[in-house]
Amino acid sequence: MSTITTAILFTLFLWWFSTGLILYLDGLPRRTFARSLYAASVMAVCALCAIIVASRDTSALSTFIGFSAAVVIWGWQEMNFLMGGVAGPRREACPPGASELKKFQFATEAILYHELSLAACMLLIYVATWQQVNQIASQTFLLLWIMRLSAKLNLFLGVRNQYSNFLPPQLRYLASYFGKRPLNLLFPISVTASSAVAFLLWQGAISAQATPHEVAGFSLLGTLLVLAVLEHWFLVLPLPVESIWRWALGSRATAASPPADPAEA
Repeated sequence: MSTITTAILFTLFLWWFSTGLILYLDGLPRRTFARSLYAASVMAVCALCAIIVASRDTSALSTFIGFSAAVVIWGWQEMNFLMGGVAGPRREACPPGASELKKFQFATEAILYHELSLAACMLLIYVATWQQVNQIASQTFLLLWIMRLSAKLNLFLGVRNQYSNFLPPQLRYLASYFGKRPLNLLFPISVTASSAVAFLLWQGAISAQATPHEVAGFSLLGTLLVLAVLEHWFLVLPLPVESIWRWALGSRATAASPPADPAEA
């Protein structure tokens, strides 16, 4: 039971702190981006090395390490995207009056390079851990990718809360691709399916036959998936989400540089 408690608290802190740190850094003036991305890139390389080592061992500690390293690489990708380095070939707002089909095409073009970069990272992790006994890193990255893709599709189809203020100035044009409606048909499918998977993960975590590696892995993934489901509910419920990361969003108000032209990002 101590492993489960540790996994829950650890994942909660990692989710809260890593999200806030990225929001804080991408809200700073553009002149700081190169330094931030360099540091994140070094951490990503170290994280990949940690994943390779951890994949050969099934101890609970190695499971925590592999999980954390996958989140670091995911965070590095998010920083590249939010700082305008890897977004897509389209760097402008959706034209007024565009059809839904055209809007979807333009939205895909706006994030295409980022999605391809995520796919490349996931492939790299799978290759680096191929046929190894500990697959927590690849499982973590895949879970993050699926749930983030679900959130993007729900934003496109339309939700109550768009949280466009979470976008840094260089990506504000992306808000033009968000739909605005109380709910869309994909949302109940997304939360129901992911909640069912979370239930199965937690069943595995509390199983009497589970090994320490399985208890740690199922608990980490289960908590992460519950948080991803919670983030989906943030899109439709009137909750003060900004207050969770108020300390991080403050960098947008104090940034010295004016918003940049998206075409120059």
